[in-house]
Amino acid sequence: MATSLTLGASGADVNPLLVESTAPHGAPQFTQITNEHYKPAFEQAVREARADIAAIVGNAQAPTFANTIEALEFSGRRLDRISNIFFNLNEAHTNDTMQALALELSPMLTEFSNDVSLDPKLFARVKAVYDRRESLGLNAEQRRLLEKTYKGFARSGAALSDGDKKIYRELTARLSELSLQFNQNSLAATNAFTLHVTDPAVVGELPDFVREGMAAEAKERGLDGWVVTLQIPSMVPFMTYSSNRALKEKLWRAYNTRCVGGEFDNSAIVEEIADKRLQLAGLLGYETYADYVLEERMAESSPTVNAFLAELLDRAVEAARRDVETVAGYARAQGFDAELMPWDFGYYSEKLKHERYELSEELTKPYFQLENVRRGMFELANRLYGIT
Repeated sequence: MATSLTLGASGADVNPLLVESTAPHGAPQFTQITNEHYKPAFEQAVREARADIAAIVGNAQAPTFANTIEALEFSGRRLDRISNIFFNLNEAHTNDTMQALALELSPMLTEFSNDVSLDPKLFARVKAVYDRRESLGLNAEQRRLLEKTYKGFARSGAALSDGDKKIYRELTARLSELSLQFNQNSLAATNAFTLHVTDPAVVGELPDFVREGMAAEAKERGLDGWVVTLQIPSMVPFMTYSSNRALKEKLWRAYNTRCVGGEFDNSAIVEEIADKRLQLAGLLGYETYADYVLEERMAESSPTVNAFLAELLDRAVEAARRDVETVAGYARAQGFDAELMPWDFGYYSEKLKHERYELSEELTKPYFQLENVRRGMFELANRLYGIT
């Protein structure tokens, strides 16, 4: 398929999302990608993906594993790659422009996905191969791909009536929009809160790595002193090593009430997501959305999950209560005369571990340096899967 290039104002800029990467292993060239590249890249990739699907549907030959199932598996590869780049960055390193783009692009992507899964001619070809699966001499991997492809269509509304397909499109489009809004509110609420400390006495008791991290966060924001955010790598060390109950309570409450009321409230969004998911499940013949999701999971059904959770609760709750009482007793022995609250637990638990077992996060940190962890992960991948 011909590659389309997007030229900038100078006429010389090539869209890095639409050309073969020269990085090792074809890795994305992140330093060359700007927000302006995404929309034209997605539009081009969707056109290419639609052409791939049209070629499968329009194939005059009888449906086979190769010309239908395998062709589907390899269709839209550029779209998959661009989507992986964009949506991973939008989750991990986003900005206002990317979030606006996500809201703009999501309907286009949902429409394309629905056009594929609800195409009766395409599903007829898939079903024709699936119905002859026992006579095709497929290996284990091919059988798995065929089964996964067929079920994917069936679970995405391919067998619905035309009227129900229209409802399916409406529900999935709205759910896609709601999910994006939920995630964006969660991220915005997390980023909106900072705890700015200017008193050296407040940070004097903290380990060097905590204090240095807070100072670096403040510097990045153009502030003096030290800053704690609601990001886990920032918040948890402060909660673990600081004895300042007032500040820790403020942090704990801010973290646990994100998106509950206020500018980034997710309450109504959560209710609508639950309602739309229930409608979707009913449309596809399931009693609940949990039953729909779990059908393809190891548990297979909601009663199995509920039974497992009930058993887990029975086995864990008493041990958890003993742990809490142990930490509370230790805190009292240290002169703590108030009720142990959630924002106190990490601090006294860490002190107890250090005193009783001479164990602390600071002692284990040298063993978890990035280089060591990366080396260990690659070694594990090599042992398990032969990946080098």
